[in-house]
Amino acid sequence: MVMPGRYGLVKSVITDDDLEAETNAAMGDADLNSIREGIVQERELKIGEIVAGIVRRYDGDDIVIDLNYKAEGFVPKSEFEAEHLPLPVIGEKIEVLLDEIDNNTLILSKRKADRIRGWEKIINERNIGDVITGKAVRKIKGGLLVDIGVPVFLPASQVDIRRVNDVGEYIGRDLQCKIIKIDRERRNIVLSRRKLLEEERDVKKGDVLKTLVKGEIRKGVVKNITDFGAFVDLGGIDGLLHITDLSWGRVSHPSEVVGMDQELTVKVLDFDPVRERISLGLKQITPNPWDSIGDKYPINGRFKGPVVNIMPYGAFVKLEDGIEGLVHISEMSWTKQISHPSEKVAIGEEVEVVILDINRDKQELSLGMKQIEGNPWIDVVEKYPAGCYITGRVRNMTNYGAFIELEEGIDGLLHVNDMSWTKKINHPSALFHKGDEVRTVVLSVDPERRRVALGLKQMTEDPWQSSVPAKFHNGDIIEGIVTKLTAFGAFVEIDKDLELEGLLHISELSESKKIDKPEEVVKVGQRVTVMVINVDADERKVGLSLRATHEVDEEFAKRQKAAEEAAAAAQSEAENK
Repeated sequence: MVMPGRYGLVKSVITDDDLEAETNAAMGDADLNSIREGIVQERELKIGEIVAGIVRRYDGDDIVIDLNYKAEGFVPKSEFEAEHLPLPVIGEKIEVLLDEIDNNTLILSKRKADRIRGWEKIINERNIGDVITGKAVRKIKGGLLVDIGVPVFLPASQVDIRRVNDVGEYIGRDLQCKIIKIDRERRNIVLSRRKLLEEERDVKKGDVLKTLVKGEIRKGVVKNITDFGAFVDLGGIDGLLHITDLSWGRVSHPSEVVGMDQELTVKVLDFDPVRERISLGLKQITPNPWDSIGDKYPINGRFKGPVVNIMPYGAFVKLEDGIEGLVHISEMSWTKQISHPSEKVAIGEEVEVVILDINRDKQELSLGMKQIEGNPWIDVVEKYPAGCYITGRVRNMTNYGAFIELEEGIDGLLHVNDMSWTKKINHPSALFHKGDEVRTVVLSVDPERRRVALGLKQMTEDPWQSSVPAKFHNGDIIEGIVTKLTAFGAFVEIDKDLELEGLLHISELSESKKIDKPEEVVKVGQRVTVMVINVDADERKVGLSLRATHEVDEEFAKRQKAAEEAAAAAQSEAENK
């Protein structure tokens, strides 16, 4: 309809076609729907909220997102690259999280939005007890982070059945675990690989125990190594491979024979199905070398081998794997006094030995080294017969005597009791010094015990057979010098030439009072007059008394006084007449 107007005639009604044409003329070929989507909606956005937006363009390292809001949002391209995701195309609709608002600029995060959606999906779809597989991605305090679409926690105690020293070795591995805790409010999930392994092991353990037979051969994998042995997984249950059952030979530590995760063929030695304990053997797979020991190593046979261990009492020599023998320290030399085996051999040194004895039951082998050489003691009897005189050097001294070197490696013992007929020798140092030359007589030779007995006093006549009994009698009053004090009395030298001492017992020191110590009456070096009260040639003892001399003096004084009184009386009687 046309109506008159101020400037002429105008249409009073505009049809839809006219409006479309007019709009197109004003805006060109622009898409009206796109324009509508671009209109900013006046609404409030909250930090931490997940919103949907349209990718509009790329701006350097950022992707510009249209959230239908009064300001544009930006997502770093690095978030897609870090997650190995393809970059979105312009016009694509994506979900992002509003991380922060900075001067009307919306900082967005695609990664955080995906994580939250992932948590929501997993928490809603998974329950406690579900089995799930994830990759261990990072070591954190107390355990591992496992990626199951979102990072979840696997405590170190739940990584394996056995204690794991370093959980970092699991990083990068796909781990099948069981969900043991879900905290929906805190979006927290805790996994356990151990529980899953234990359940699987219990099933396998039952199967193994049903089929296990003592004496059978089985395959297993080393799962743990200790000082006393190795634990071998037989497929659900562990058996102990003790260190003594690893090898027929010497083993200082199980790690010398087996390694972690090594597959072994072992023998079931024993098992207790109630206590679930299994004893395994590795050496029992091979024959016991001790079964044929006598055939291979006969008595008096000579063999060579390295020294593998040294103890204070001897050295162990290895003849082959599983066969070791002991060379006792006494079997190392015929002549030298060896204080420690290390003076003769060293670890790793190869030595030649002779088989001395075999104890198959105890699996002990006695070896000798000195038997390789000739026994010099066989010639000693001929070279040093009893009664011959020899001169040797004092090589060593002990409380009981002096060792006199007859020749290199051959010593004779001069016992303290064979040094003097009359004098008590408490220590050889009273007569000799180390290195002194001494002439002695050979008393006896024992080649089996490798001993030569020497004598010094035997080079002179025994004074107790003639000189002492002839010179000293009971009742003799003699003089002597106190040489030594003891708790029971004093020793007095009564003949310097014979080096003869007599014992002045504490009970013979005084008659007038009880003596507790000899020094109350006498002292060393003091000259005393004593009476001989006992001469025992068989016991080689002379008993002395100081008290008896006092009694003699008193008796003499009494007699002297009586004589004087009698003489005085006789003189008085004569005068009266």
